[in-house]
Amino acid sequence: MLKNWDNNTWISSKSYIETFNKFMFKQISLNENSKILEIGCARGKILGDLKSKLKLKFKPIGLDPVNHKDKDKRISFQNTDALSFFKKNKQTFDLILIKQTIHFLKMNDIKKLLLLCDKSLNKNGVIFISNLDTYKNELPTFSLMDKKLKSSFKRHQEIFFLISQTFLTVNIRKFEFNVEIPKKKYLDMIKQRYISMLLNFSNKQILDGMKEIDNKYSEVLKFKDKLICFILKK
Repeated sequence: MLKNWDNNTWISSKSYIETFNKFMFKQISLNENSKILEIGCARGKILGDLKSKLKLKFKPIGLDPVNHKDKDKRISFQNTDALSFFKKNKQTFDLILIKQTIHFLKMNDIKKLLLLCDKSLNKNGVIFISNLDTYKNELPTFSLMDKKLKSSFKRHQEIFFLISQTFLTVNIRKFEFNVEIPKKKYLDMIKQRYISMLLNFSNKQILDGMKEIDNKYSEVLKFKDKLICFILKK
């Protein structure tokens, strides 16, 4: 599944990355001395933008079990998973970012990870976790994809509950990004299985789904990509 993360979609666009980082700046205080870690960084584009915008003195660290070829050179990339990293880690951070990847872990591992992150925060440090917002999600889908998405949302709710039970102070914010994309390009993304829930679909299911979307939507798709964000402070 992780190999499919951070494909060439609006999420990897410069506009999306800049909009997301501006949103984070409004929620938390960062400066040139901030030490930042991202768990599940993919190609590290968000961290790279943070490095440039904040003129960080220390390269932000990005962890990912997939060693992508076109990683951002502005970051310190480590080809590993988070639990393995924390076994050896002695550093502390002002921000630990977990963006749309925590749902890949088992529930027991999520609890372990949250506690390890908490121990690795500096005073006034922040853990920033984001995932798809399960409320009125606007992602264009076909019927089978929609069923799979709604099923995954049940697990997301379990993760949200675990976060709220693990930390006394949890601030929740909503992030939205306006997407406008040609239907033809979106159909190609479906064909390439741009989101992890499509990976186990058969070729026939994908082709049938593409036909359904082609009939269901206009030539240009307009929707909001919505995230729910949990801000956990030390």
